[in-house]
Amino acid sequence: MIWEKIKSGLCVFLALLCALSAPLSAEADRGALELRIPCRVGESACAVMPDGSTVPLGTVRRLPVKTNWPAYTASKWGTPSTVCASAVNAVHMLVDVEKGRGRIVSVVPAVTVAPAAADGAFFALDLPAGTGFFGGFAPVTGSPVRIEAPDGTRRPLDGAPREGETLVIETSLPDRPGTWMADIENRPGGRVIAWTKDGPRTAARVVRPVGGVGRFGGTEFQRIGRIRASHTGVIDIATSPRGSVGGIQIMPLVHALTSNEMASAWKLTQWMILAPLPGRPMLEGTAPLFKGTIVPGTQGDDRLADIWSTYGRRPLVLCRRSGGPWEHLPSVSGRQDDALKDVTHLRLYFPFWDEPQGKH
Repeated sequence: MIWEKIKSGLCVFLALLCALSAPLSAEADRGALELRIPCRVGESACAVMPDGSTVPLGTVRRLPVKTNWPAYTASKWGTPSTVCASAVNAVHMLVDVEKGRGRIVSVVPAVTVAPAAADGAFFALDLPAGTGFFGGFAPVTGSPVRIEAPDGTRRPLDGAPREGETLVIETSLPDRPGTWMADIENRPGGRVIAWTKDGPRTAARVVRPVGGVGRFGGTEFQRIGRIRASHTGVIDIATSPRGSVGGIQIMPLVHALTSNEMASAWKLTQWMILAPLPGRPMLEGTAPLFKGTIVPGTQGDDRLADIWSTYGRRPLVLCRRSGGPWEHLPSVSGRQDDALKDVTHLRLYFPFWDEPQGKH
């Protein structure tokens, strides 16, 4: 318990240090990763690190034989041939958008259930949910996805890969300068303030604040104050310890208004709904909240290139209660409609990869 608190504190310190530092050097591109999943049962998936070394990411146990259409509603706000969702229990990739609905292929842990991944339309890897490909090595949304033929040629994701081919995901953290964190005033009309190298800017407004905790599937594979899932229409945050179910969701306005499965968000307290600023584009599928920044992050035994990447690529969510100091989210499991009624602010620390460079 003490060690976990020390590590959490270190994460906060590193994030703050990054936020105050100068832009990163040209070495920032070393954050690029190549995730490779062979389309053959029994072969090993791996991450190719920036220095060319590889890290195993489990053995392939099942192969996709088709694609999934119509997929979950928010997938349509992704870009074809890119990752459209990154979670502790699934990674979804958009093949195309047809008749207003996304067509996807997924990757899931072999021992879990991911409702959005249709039977026969996913790779299954034999590693625990929330780790490896579904943890520290999880790709950010918007990451390009290619299919590599045996001769090394690559094409965009045009369907389920054929046996003998390889699924290749090229992922990295966004180019600097980026957004270091976001502060959210948890009240109707509250500001969503994105903190960037150039200073704070208001990125959105709160339409409906969050006040309770709900039973969101997959939160049992994450830890308190960490990201369960991030996609083009939601940020799912765990409030329960690993092994228990409980969390909150942040979603953009159009998704909340037009998606049938989101009707409960206007009645229950477990959802926060955000609106774009007047005259600005919709938030769905856009950075910094709903594309290209947030990943489930490292937990357990995940180890990346160094201490900066291992702990930096571990998003953290804090809160203020009744306007008090920043603190960790309370441990809340199950459905408790008033569990967060005293939360006045939320803070999302975005992940980073590199050691910050000081001014010279």
